[in-house]
Amino acid sequence: MSSTTIAQRLYRSSDQQLRFLPEGPYPLGEGQFSWVAIQHGPDAEHGSLNVFDIPSSNNRSHLLPGRPGFAFPCDDGRHFIVGCERQIGLFDPVELEWIPLVGGIDEDVEGTIINDGVIYQDNLIFGTKDLEFQTKKAGLYLYRGSDRKLIRLRDDQICSNGKAVLEQDGETSLVDIDSPTGKIVRYPLDIAGGKLGEPEVLIDLSDDAAVPDGMIMTPDGRGVIVSMYNPGEAEAGETRLYDVGSGTLQHTWKTPFSPQNTCPNLVSHQGHVYLVITTAVEHMPAERQERASEAGSLFFARTDFDSVGHAPAFPTPSLDG
Repeated sequence: MSSTTIAQRLYRSSDQQLRFLPEGPYPLGEGQFSWVAIQHGPDAEHGSLNVFDIPSSNNRSHLLPGRPGFAFPCDDGRHFIVGCERQIGLFDPVELEWIPLVGGIDEDVEGTIINDGVIYQDNLIFGTKDLEFQTKKAGLYLYRGSDRKLIRLRDDQICSNGKAVLEQDGETSLVDIDSPTGKIVRYPLDIAGGKLGEPEVLIDLSDDAAVPDGMIMTPDGRGVIVSMYNPGEAEAGETRLYDVGSGTLQHTWKTPFSPQNTCPNLVSHQGHVYLVITTAVEHMPAERQERASEAGSLFFARTDFDSVGHAPAFPTPSLDG
């Protein structure tokens, strides 16, 4: 039987721009995490990188030159590698400097931007999304660190969301979500060959009222924690833990008055591991916002995990040549 935890509000920005579409929390060490505000409003063409400090409840926001899909810290302790619009680049939040590394992403289609991603060794695996959320034209990409080559793995997703890399029995797999399908799938992943094998459905949520959005693996690699984005009426949002082997629901974290959960991650704080959940106001009519009064807040809940698991910094790319 599955269990339930009621998550608590961690942070609610006074700036409505930062409540529109928060995503991508990522641990930065004890009591800190980064997150991205993908879009500062329904018509905005820019977003921000944010760094939140749990002990002080202080959030530092840094405007980016477009709409980010993901941001990960680099191992130099200064830069972040960011997927922004149709580029991957390095961002320095101290000097506010943007250094493009690779472009040409989804260059043969219109109306897509970079969305969610994951670090694997010195590689990035990430997807894009159709801004109209309806056409199978969004890409799934490997940015291979060994040769800095951009490889398109798929060109038929709609909204490429949660990603994780699973190493099991000597095999490497990509666990992936294309949100409108309602399914969490696993592909055999060949980094050297730059290709995916055939997908296997791990968890089918296609009959759910909510769609799966951001996702992480549990520290032991046996489960996935997935945030469910519910565009309809609901008293609370849900982020769920499923067993990878059986697909069974093991635990649910509820976010009261905030149904549109976007992304989860684990952060250490004062000797414990907390689950951080981002939620969004995006697409929510004003009358529904009155009932979903915590939409756009960041939530957290103490967990029984003994670590945050594998959350590496990205190897800082050389800018020489």
